[in-house]
Amino acid sequence: MKGRRLSEWFWNCGRWSVALLLMVATLVLYLRVAGHQFLFYDDDRYITGNEWVRGGLSWSGARWAFTTFHVANWHPLTWLSHMLDVELFGVAPGAHHLVNALLHATNAGILFLALAALTGMPRRSALVAVLFAVHPQHVESVAWVSERKDVLGAFFGFLMLWAYARHAGQPRGRNYLLVLLCFVMSLLSKAMWVTAPFLLLLLDFWPLHRVAGSPVETAPHGPGVPCIPLSRLVAEKVPLFALSLLSSVITVVAQHRGGALVPTEMIGVASRVGNAIVSYVRYLGKAFWPNPLALFYPFPAGGPPAGQIAGAAGLLVLITSGVLSGGRRKPWLPVGWFWFLGTLVPVIGLVQVGSQGMADRYAYLPAIGLWIAVTWEGARLAGHAPPRVRRALPWIPLALVAVLAALTWRQTGYWSDQEVLLRHTIAVTENNGRAHLILSQALAEKGRYDEALGHAAEAARLEPTHPPAHSNFGFLLYKAGRVDEAIGRFRMAIRLQPDYAEAHYNLGIAYGKKGRTEEAMKEMALGAELRSRQSREGPAFR
Repeated sequence: MKGRRLSEWFWNCGRWSVALLLMVATLVLYLRVAGHQFLFYDDDRYITGNEWVRGGLSWSGARWAFTTFHVANWHPLTWLSHMLDVELFGVAPGAHHLVNALLHATNAGILFLALAALTGMPRRSALVAVLFAVHPQHVESVAWVSERKDVLGAFFGFLMLWAYARHAGQPRGRNYLLVLLCFVMSLLSKAMWVTAPFLLLLLDFWPLHRVAGSPVETAPHGPGVPCIPLSRLVAEKVPLFALSLLSSVITVVAQHRGGALVPTEMIGVASRVGNAIVSYVRYLGKAFWPNPLALFYPFPAGGPPAGQIAGAAGLLVLITSGVLSGGRRKPWLPVGWFWFLGTLVPVIGLVQVGSQGMADRYAYLPAIGLWIAVTWEGARLAGHAPPRVRRALPWIPLALVAVLAALTWRQTGYWSDQEVLLRHTIAVTENNGRAHLILSQALAEKGRYDEALGHAAEAARLEPTHPPAHSNFGFLLYKAGRVDEAIGRFRMAIRLQPDYAEAHYNLGIAYGKKGRTEEAMKEMALGAELRSRQSREGPAFR
């Protein structure tokens, strides 16, 4: 009995110790990223080839960070964090990777503290935070320096949840302002958190029990949380909704100006909806069976098959009906499920950005809802188990965490080198033209042109409407001495994208090789002009 009281004291009063232990363990799991290199894919645009970031912190750099739509995004705090890294560590890749790992480890600790404050159940909260910390699907967000926006946005988002737990118990102006501040900081890091006002409304139902007249039957975790009519709770979040709308508009403008938005004539509405339905099930599957994982999952040509869409839709409806039917007695099920469904909405592909069908990094926030539902329901079932079975049950989560940690350790190894990562991606996906393209570029950077040429040809075959695939193929054909074929590829790239600076410039070089001097000078001048115009990023807001 004394030992039990000591354990209860530890979980309730020693929360900071638990959070610190969790942070240290997570950091140790990810320490190997300190030996990783920058990737040719996006890390050049975010850090190594970005003059503003390479210049470190400055007033002009801060102004650029808040006014630029570079890389089709608006996330000024993310740019400032990269600048700070350069200011402190230079452009050493190991330090930049370690900052990502440290942020992820800190996120695990804050998530535990936030959930413990929201639910009053630190043991279950700790398990959710551990699953978040060690799940291999999160490796992409941590081991890819360009995804700093994920871990930084989550840092402020989890602080917002923690502050909201305090605000729920003591609804004062200063507590609400802290929630608002953390929310703004999360949006300035990544627009993924635009769904936060809806998420907070879910938490008002459970575990906070703030909704007056709520049908939820379970008791709140402690006294002092006032019940408020739902209309007032919605009104309370109007400033948050307004900020979400503003962030969403800015993000769409940034993606449109950056050319990241895919027009409906390329991917139709029916294909997007079908892929979104199937992707929900794929995210769900990878949460419970995270193998294999890849850098890039191609959007299925023409959309997923009708049978696949119907099966996925049926499963989603079945799960939703099931969690709603038991929601009064087991509110963690609908809250966790709608956490998962709702926070995926901005990235599920209804507004298609890029040519991926899904991405592991998009699960960084949504998967937490699944862990909440599974953990609380597992604890409920364990409470009804016979004593002999109950004694053995703690080994199940321990074994699960051990397996996930081992898979995460293996997955981080794939990110050590771009060639290893891309060869793994090609091995575990089908018809992945984008992976062949990136691998081709990586091999070309190493001077292995013959190997690169084969992957470039495959990329152009698999993605006939993607201008960089043809331009890259043309460059490697030129290197191989096949100048006429190279000219054809450069022209194809320009037909698909008339303002493609590199294609124009390389076409000029190829023309020069053939002795077509006048055409060569014209194309090279146009390419240089386009390159200069596209690199001069003035303030987005005047």
